[in-house]
Amino acid sequence: MPLRAVIFDYGMVLTGPANALAHQCMLDLTQIDHITFETNYWLHRHDYDRGTLNGLTYWQAFARTSGAQLSDTTIHALIAQDILHWSDLNPQMLRWAAALQAAGLRTAILSNMGADLLAHMRAHCDWLLGFDQLTWSCELHLAKPQPEIYLHTLTQLGVRAEEALFLDDREENVEGARAVGLHALTFRNVAQLRDDLARTGLAQQLPAL
Repeated sequence: MPLRAVIFDYGMVLTGPANALAHQCMLDLTQIDHITFETNYWLHRHDYDRGTLNGLTYWQAFARTSGAQLSDTTIHALIAQDILHWSDLNPQMLRWAAALQAAGLRTAILSNMGADLLAHMRAHCDWLLGFDQLTWSCELHLAKPQPEIYLHTLTQLGVRAEEALFLDDREENVEGARAVGLHALTFRNVAQLRDDLARTGLAQQLPAL
């Protein structure tokens, strides 16, 4: 069945690597070591992305488990730096998304994302308007790799799973997409994606990357 849609993850797919300066600023603000920071940053992230926690309660949970001493002022600074951490866009992937749209394919973003970054994007990222569907985990209280979030996106796009390609940098999310019948590829970089599209025969159905 021909492809009719491409569904993109946001972080590390439509963006480049996480902003190193913002990451260092967060380390400086928490005043803890790198390993402790990384462990606790990701420990509570799924709940943040699902909307169970907001920015304030996420960093409060981070403080409890990491031992960091965080005032409300510091937490507000951490929220701002965390937004910057995930805001460096990948111009080549955005151009390809626009080419897909111009070619008549439907496009969506399906992202595990907290409400603070989402609010920033809605205020500053006009390019979001080019996508047919925007699925944000914090609004549905669902997160990849739960099957319901993929199925919701497909329903809103009006396509079948076998008519859509999903791209994500996390293997568990790619496997979740395949489990509901989507074509799915793990994104590492543009050159690797180009090779994978050619290897799977999907490149013939899509504008050149």
